[in-house]
Amino acid sequence: MYAPIPAGSREQLFEIPAGTYARRAAGDKVEILPTSIRLTLGVKDILVLKNLDNVPQTFGPVLIMPGQSFRMPFGVAGDVQFECTAHASGQMRIVVEPAPDAGWRRLVWRAQHWL
Repeated sequence: MYAPIPAGSREQLFEIPAGTYARRAAGDKVEILPTSIRLTLGVKDILVLKNLDNVPQTFGPVLIMPGQSFRMPFGVAGDVQFECTAHASGQMRIVVEPAPDAGWRRLVWRAQHWL
């Protein structure tokens, strides 16, 4: 429980599938991304959005062109709302949690996330 938390890649990838815009334009209520994404500092603290659709998508102030990826690293814990055209609601919430302290908190956190 005192050992560092191994994470491999610190990136959390979410993809916007091809045809998303067309399906929405046709009236399909498609939810392709979660409305809230949870990240953990030092473990999974880099959000990566990959646009596989054939139209640009907006995430916050960034325009993600077809075939492009956008990486957003987080260095502090917090709760942030972003405009997101990949959502029917137009919003995405990013919750960045602090890394768990060593000891029982880390053990409980590991049990919740990996069991």
